[in-house]
This record gives sequence, structure tokens and C-alpha cells, in this order.
Amino acid sequence: MGALQPWHWIVLLAVILLLFGANRLPGLAKGIGQSMKIFKNEISDLRDDKKDATPTDAAPTAAPQSAPQSTPQTAPKDNDTPKV
Repeated sequence: MGALQPWHWIVLLAVILLLFGANRLPGLAKGIGQSMKIFKNEISDLRDDKKDATPTDAAPTAAPQSAPQSTPQTAPKDNDTPKV
């Protein structure tokens, strides 16, 4: 029952034909094809960029970082505050 039967496909195609019309279906198919082509090209470009960004032959070396210099702060004494 989970798989689509042939009559399911026929009903689905009939509904699509009624919604979009026979004249617009080739244009929709062309647009979907162009979109898929652009999507695949972008995915392959991202993969190529990722390969270029992470060279496998050279291990990255981290430069030693020095600890930040901090000055100790003292809390104000009670007698330093003016009394109102």
C-alpha cells in the first residue's frame, strides 16, 4: 500500500495537466531542468572550493600565544566612599 500504483501516477498526471495546462508544461519542465543544472554546478563549485581551502599535504601549525596581561584591581575601601 505504501508504493505508488500505476493508476496513482495517472491521477497525478491528470491533476497536474488540469492545474497547469498542456501549453505550460514544457516551459515548467525546462525551468526545472535549468534550475537543477545550476544547482549541480554550484554544489560542484563548493566542493572544489572546499578541496582548495584544506590542503592535505601540509599540516597547519599554530603560533604560540602569550597570555593577556592583566592588572589586578582592588575593591574600594569603605572609608573611601563619601557618606551622605
